[in-house]
Amino acid sequence: MPDAYLIGAGQSDFGSFPDESYRSLFATAYENALESVSNELRPEQIDEAYVGTLGVGGRQLGLSGPAVTEHVGLDGVPCTRVENACAAGGFAVRQAVMAVRAGMADVVLAGGFEVMTDASSEAIRYWLGVSGETEWERLSGTTFAGVYAQMARAHMDAYGTTREQLSRIAVKNHHNGAKNDHAHLQFECSLEDAQSASIVADPLTLYHCCPTTDGAACALIASEDVVDAYTDSEPIRVAGVGAASDAIGLFQRETYTGIPASRQAATEAYTMAGVDPDDLDLAEVHDCFAIAELLAYEDLGLCERGESGPFVETGATELDGEIPVNTSGGLKSKGHPIGATGTGQVVEVFEQLSGRAGNRQIENPQYALTHNVGGSGGAAVVHVFERDGPRDEGEKQTEEST
Repeated sequence: MPDAYLIGAGQSDFGSFPDESYRSLFATAYENALESVSNELRPEQIDEAYVGTLGVGGRQLGLSGPAVTEHVGLDGVPCTRVENACAAGGFAVRQAVMAVRAGMADVVLAGGFEVMTDASSEAIRYWLGVSGETEWERLSGTTFAGVYAQMARAHMDAYGTTREQLSRIAVKNHHNGAKNDHAHLQFECSLEDAQSASIVADPLTLYHCCPTTDGAACALIASEDVVDAYTDSEPIRVAGVGAASDAIGLFQRETYTGIPASRQAATEAYTMAGVDPDDLDLAEVHDCFAIAELLAYEDLGLCERGESGPFVETGATELDGEIPVNTSGGLKSKGHPIGATGTGQVVEVFEQLSGRAGNRQIENPQYALTHNVGGSGGAAVVHVFERDGPRDEGEKQTEEST
């Protein structure tokens, strides 16, 4: 079974773009991905494509994948649309890895896109709401913010988590996003801003919720048989892949204080990669709401169960911390164009592992993780990426040995 490698990744700006279409945003992401490959990759060398999208407001529910691949000149390339709510892009990457590892393709495009800011608030609530349990949650009036607010309140009651700890997620991710030219919300916020903002769904304030966003992102996955033709040195291996699904409705699960699908997906990815959470140098996790990032710390094993609140207070997940999380700004600041979110996380990992992350670059990373969740946890996918080559002296191993 051939190994799969990440040889390139690129994205459009994330934000509100009334003069752009989903096709034009995807074309920008695709062209940036091609340009990121160290050695030339020609379009005719792409064997397969998987494209994640929820449905751009219902305007192109059928054949939305081929609609964008045809637009960028990939006529004749087999293309499959992947829809798994907010995890659509992450699952598109997983499909690309599977195609390479199965020996069916040498180079595969995994993309994602969404246009959300031109829809009415009613339409947005519908398109987000259908990613949850429809009959018993959405049609009974529960919003997506309301579902995550229930999870936040349960975590507060069980572990003493505070609104200040939730707010530290927003402060950190806005700090990182302010350093990212592609981010939707490129400004910092204070702890006071985050805590005192208007309540969206108690206990979540406006700063505890990500924006709806337009954007596209693409990743290029290649087989070990051809990776040397496209990379100069230290290629990035997709070392581990894990995925799981679960009951869509929150009320159907045994716990409100964790996402079981995330835990299962992470366990599979770590096992395949042969690494532990302590080996990671950075992670891009699904922070659609601030409580989602705290749950991810625990589900991914970055800290013990119930300890995510104190963990974020230590600064461990900040840019210069032990395990920086959401160096891109995350969904909170970078933005959340549903179908492009998972592939956008891979773009950040590619830039960090290849030393191209500019003023948010962390020092000499070797292992990185992406974590993409659909709905409130009905689907989850985790990837572990490994940059070939040794760590520099003084890095992770030295810290762990002291």
